[in-house]
Amino acid sequence: MKINKLTLGAYPEALRHIPSPPAQLFHAGTPLSELMKRPRVAIVGSRSVSPYGKQVTTQLARQLAEQGIVIISGLALGVDGLAHQATLEAGGLAIAVLPSPLQVIAPATNRQLGQAIIERGGALVSEYAEGAFPQKQNFIARNRLVAGLSQAILITEAAEKSGSLHTARFALEQGKDVLAVPGNITGPGSVGANNLIKAGATPVTSYVDVLHALGLEEHQTAATEVRGRNAYEQRVLDLLLQGVGDGDQLFHQSQLSTSEFNQVLTMLEIGGKIRSLGANHWAIY
Repeated sequence: MKINKLTLGAYPEALRHIPSPPAQLFHAGTPLSELMKRPRVAIVGSRSVSPYGKQVTTQLARQLAEQGIVIISGLALGVDGLAHQATLEAGGLAIAVLPSPLQVIAPATNRQLGQAIIERGGALVSEYAEGAFPQKQNFIARNRLVAGLSQAILITEAAEKSGSLHTARFALEQGKDVLAVPGNITGPGSVGANNLIKAGATPVTSYVDVLHALGLEEHQTAATEVRGRNAYEQRVLDLLLQGVGDGDQLFHQSQLSTSEFNQVLTMLEIGGKIRSLGANHWAIY
């Protein structure tokens, strides 16, 4: 596993301006600059997850990954690991933020999962250098980076004092949307998520709710197919996944020549990856 140390200037823009930005950042896998071009949602929750929590976490992570959304979490036991695993099974991309150095993935039981995230196009991130010992406060501090890398945070199940509630707090401090799955009102494992909803978090009963929170429309193309045959096609697909649908804006932001841009649109449309909505507007198929 090749590990890169990023300087502050190389941090993703989303991490440069959060309260208490990391003093250093270590990265393995696909460059964050590439992954940050796609829509991103953090899925977090309890380590002691109920059968209901397992079901909704796995279902939502899979469905969102199939829509081309990068799933971010902390590679912890419970909801984190379930979200990462479901993402990979759907052919999607994941970012895991660790409370430990990347050389020593914690918890040890998720080391293979962490390696699989890298092998399948995702990334591992940590602010801790080799030799640092994971401390209790690292797990809370890690959550501000999970929130910082994401556009919205989805809590699928959380008890009243779940650590994932720290992620929700960091998200609110950073101006990010907080979403939560309603749970059984008699179940102690749902108290935290239900309280978030009562406090104003967006309730989620379908992955479409998450898409709407991101300003995205549902499409039928699986995540494994939302990839171009070359860098130019991928550039346009990434813009579409970010919600840029106007043809003039696509052309301007793609920074392609007129002939290159027109050829890309033609080949993507022929390949069944995009469709015309009329009036020079485009969408993922």
